[in-house]
Amino acid sequence: MEVPFYEYIVVGCGGIGSAVVYWLSRRAGKSAHLLFAYKHKTYVLFIYPPHVRRTQVYQTDASHFPCVSQISMWAEAEKESGIQLVYKSGSLDFTHKGTAGEDLFRRYCKAMDDGDIPYDLMDAKELQERFPQFSGPGVSGLVALLQKDGGLVDAASSNAVHVQLARGRGATVMDNTAVLKIDTMDDGTAMVHTSRGRFRCRRVVVTAGAWSNNVLGSLGVHIPLVVSQEQVTYYNTTNMKDFTKDKFPAWIYHGDPHDIYGMAIHGNTCSKIGIDCGGFPVTPDTRTFIPDPRREEQCKKFIWMHYCIGPMQYLGPINYTKTCLYTMTYDRSFVIDSLKSKGKPQVVFCIGAGHAYKFAALFGRILSELAIDGRTDLPIEPFTMDRPAITDPSFRPIYQNKLSTIPQAASKARL
Repeated sequence: MEVPFYEYIVVGCGGIGSAVVYWLSRRAGKSAHLLFAYKHKTYVLFIYPPHVRRTQVYQTDASHFPCVSQISMWAEAEKESGIQLVYKSGSLDFTHKGTAGEDLFRRYCKAMDDGDIPYDLMDAKELQERFPQFSGPGVSGLVALLQKDGGLVDAASSNAVHVQLARGRGATVMDNTAVLKIDTMDDGTAMVHTSRGRFRCRRVVVTAGAWSNNVLGSLGVHIPLVVSQEQVTYYNTTNMKDFTKDKFPAWIYHGDPHDIYGMAIHGNTCSKIGIDCGGFPVTPDTRTFIPDPRREEQCKKFIWMHYCIGPMQYLGPINYTKTCLYTMTYDRSFVIDSLKSKGKPQVVFCIGAGHAYKFAALFGRILSELAIDGRTDLPIEPFTMDRPAITDPSFRPIYQNKLSTIPQAASKARL
């Protein structure tokens, strides 16, 4: 039988993969083909000035991507679909005075001052005046940084919008299609072997998350990664009106031993909280969907200590706890590259390192340019695979230096 040919095949339909096929379809139409689909939920979107580097939760070296580009890329799909994807509820970082988190704030503030980016720096009293929901006994001694243009992006809607718009231009989407291996051919094309047959293409874009090495391994490429099982908990908040997006920001607490994050009510009637890098190493085959009750209890204690008790109750009965996977490089920075240096220019790939969703629309455009044009005007040099975290076998994990379990496990075996 003749092998179907497409100009472009995208492997993986998370946030980045669905964005790639959307941007490919804008230029290639029905020549785009999307495989191996899965779904996401809602992710925090923090809008920082171009040269701020986040070093804990959602660590992002955004120095090479203007903030306006981050938002305008989402705006393209919003305008075309008529569906809102980004919600500017404001974003709040807070920590205790005299901690490493406060030092981080100083660097944020300097960068925002240099870039003329507006923000509010508040002590505990000012925080409570601005957001009376923060009323726990642990609020004393806090310092907080508020950015009014921060917020959240609805990942489930964003993925669906990107895919549906691409389909409207003739892109083919195949759900539940396992990619078994990729071969690069002598004629410069690639052969993608799947559970539903073979497909040939001019360029293949791999955005397979935790399955990245399963796919890239067939090409003789291995990226040092740690896959961890994380979770978020949703509470049946009784005072819903106090935690809507117009009254309550997305937030991150920078603490020890973990950073903890949450957001306003969105998509359901529940408040949300999670621990960043609080999980344990797994593989896509060994991960479970069973919540860890110890982390649920840790989140509950944090809420009671720091805020949202009394009249403005954040807690309620647990609605559900959902597990997910982080796929992290050893420096927890992105990988955006092709395998041209390996003699396989047919293959372009991206690894989001557990914090890329807010950039998904932007990365989708970049990856589509690498696939179609072989280049992009946006500077991605810091995110290539030619850096110590990828090439140096002795590189010591630094993505979460306050958490010992994942780095220790990673140092024994590179996943």
